[in-house]
Amino acid sequence: MSDDIEIDTDDLERRMDGAMAALKHEFGTLRTGRASASMVEPIMVDAYGSLVPINQVGTINVPEPRMVTVNVWDKGLINKVEKAIRESGLGINPQTNGPIIMLPIPELNEERRRELTKVAAQYAEQARIAIRNVRRDGMDQIKKAKGNGMSEDDVKFWESEVEDLTKKHIGVVDKALEAKQAEIMQV
Repeated sequence: MSDDIEIDTDDLERRMDGAMAALKHEFGTLRTGRASASMVEPIMVDAYGSLVPINQVGTINVPEPRMVTVNVWDKGLINKVEKAIRESGLGINPQTNGPIIMLPIPELNEERRRELTKVAAQYAEQARIAIRNVRRDGMDQIKKAKGNGMSEDDVKFWESEVEDLTKKHIGVVDKALEAKQAEIMQV
């Protein structure tokens, strides 16, 4: 009977990978010294009576390393897009040239870089928490299976599998955080 009981580690790994993907997306929105289209993606614009992502009102381009442009499709929304960018907290002053809004990316000062590394650390901690929550779910599955007749050897095997999976993913989070912090601090 105990041979039939298995823990779905593929599902656990898929969910941990999902936490990693979310972390990667969060890191993409953090401003470093370089221009990136992903840094403006979280901006929501008040258009047509509701809040919509900026990429649904215009085309986002990165024509040069320190410039992001937004080509707004509806000329009536240019002021609203400009206002949304100003209020986004990115610290960028948009410049309008017809339907194109240019966002020159200034150099980050030392204080702002330190703040951004702290934000990156918070994002990494959220990812670690999500991974630990998946680990807890896996351990709950093992406890349930133990109650259904899983042998002690199988319990120890599956617990070590879940632990190894957790350690591997948390190690990847730590490396990603180190890399992002180094990127932010790079002048």
